[in-house]
Amino acid sequence: MAAIETDVLVVGGGPVGLVLAIDLARRGVDVTLVEKNPAPTGHPKMERCNARTMEIFRRLGIAESVRAAGYPADASMDVFLVTRLTEPPVLHLEYPTVAESRTRIARCRDGSLPLEPYQVTSQYALEPLLREIAEGLGNAHIRFGTELLAFAEGADGVTATCRSRGRSGDKELTIECKYLAGCDGGGSTVRRQLGIGLAGEGGLTLRQAMFRCDDLYGRIRTGKGRHYHVIDGRQGFVIVQGDLRHFTLHAQVGRDEDMAAAFEEIVGMPVEYEMVHVNEWTQRLLVAESYGTGRAFLAGDACHLMIPTGGLGMNTGVGDAADLGWKLAASVHGWGGPKLLQSYDEERRPVGERNVGVSKRASEGRQRWRSFHDPAAFTDTPEGRAARDRIARVADEEQRKTNEIPGAELGYIYSGSGIIPDPGAPAPDSPIDKYAPSAFPGARLPHTWLKEGPGGIAVQDRCGPWFTLLRVGDSPPDAAPLARALERRGAPAVILDQPDGQAAEVYGAGLLVLRPDLHVAWRGNAAPEDPERIAAIVTGHG
Repeated sequence: MAAIETDVLVVGGGPVGLVLAIDLARRGVDVTLVEKNPAPTGHPKMERCNARTMEIFRRLGIAESVRAAGYPADASMDVFLVTRLTEPPVLHLEYPTVAESRTRIARCRDGSLPLEPYQVTSQYALEPLLREIAEGLGNAHIRFGTELLAFAEGADGVTATCRSRGRSGDKELTIECKYLAGCDGGGSTVRRQLGIGLAGEGGLTLRQAMFRCDDLYGRIRTGKGRHYHVIDGRQGFVIVQGDLRHFTLHAQVGRDEDMAAAFEEIVGMPVEYEMVHVNEWTQRLLVAESYGTGRAFLAGDACHLMIPTGGLGMNTGVGDAADLGWKLAASVHGWGGPKLLQSYDEERRPVGERNVGVSKRASEGRQRWRSFHDPAAFTDTPEGRAARDRIARVADEEQRKTNEIPGAELGYIYSGSGIIPDPGAPAPDSPIDKYAPSAFPGARLPHTWLKEGPGGIAVQDRCGPWFTLLRVGDSPPDAAPLARALERRGAPAVILDQPDGQAAEVYGAGLLVLRPDLHVAWRGNAAPEDPERIAAIVTGHG
């Protein structure tokens, strides 16, 4: 039996596993990824990277590559309720394009906008891109067609048994690693072997089909957008994919072959198309009872399953990878303390629970406006117009619960984390439907500019790969004692000055300790009296 040694074994080659592998490799960790499928799935599972995910991609140096593989920057992000794609909309919700969002961000100085806008990039395009990026990193070993069979944890590491499929037949191999990360989806082998259960509820069963139709986007008469919700009784909605040539239809129909007829009916005009893929899936709202034990951890769908309303599933998983990646790397490099990896569950499971709740809220909002379904709405009669008006009035409130959740995407705070020194005050409220910038310990660092205008420099872009000590204002506290305390722990740290006065108002303190994932670990208006204590806590030795 062949044997491989690696620092971290990542199980699962979807977006979350690949992002984790990229992050680890960039941090100098030898990482091996195994994925049982021989190639990325090619199915349109997700279609939107939210603003926080794009900030994480920017930090990894891959944001522009992701954008190049997706929806054009000037393409409409609007959402419609429709009867047919040939008819005027029942409701039109307008949202800025990526290009418009970038213009707004360039002018924003109060921290209320993210550094990066969202990006529509279909999973069938994103996965191959992430795989290509990972395979280009010398210390990342990507093995598709290799399935995890079992693993056993020892005092100093994990021994995994895998089966590799090749032209000459199947081969078993052993992989010895220090840590294992299960990013292997809702049916996670890693989660099952750890004996970790899922808690929550099931939901509606739908079919999803992907169609290629090269000229449909240019012929839609309703208006250009990315989502078209049909006010029928089949829960139907059409999503424009990133290349503007592929479209996914979700609908409640009896058979796979019924999806083609449903597509033709919704399109409402003769078009040439190909049905590329169809499958049935059940919406679920589940969270794992634990995100890991010992040396094995879970991320992505392996530990949380969400209804796509709100688009939080994959994006929450990328947040998991950003949190887990630097903690695994610090542990491999030897300066991460015993509480560092323990904090992964403390920080990310509450986010998973919250986002499952947000997804449920959005789904219930959609079901509420759909409950006003009336066949008369499809007729050009006074009764039809009245029915459409009733649906529009309800949906104008309820559909926004899916499309307008910046607080859920950007505003989560790691309260109660064992690696964040007690701030001495409760965390501020973090609403779902709006983002209130805050640098309270545990929060994501709000975006501010060091230099504005063309070629602008963002604070996030000047932060170091590990800890950053951010000095804010025109007479900030001395950061050198904290830097020396971190260095004595073996934790790399850089000092960065942000002299802008308005940024001082946003950050609420003159000195901030930023973690590698750009969440605030500590802040104060003076240098801490005991920098050794702060350094010990934020590195997991508290």
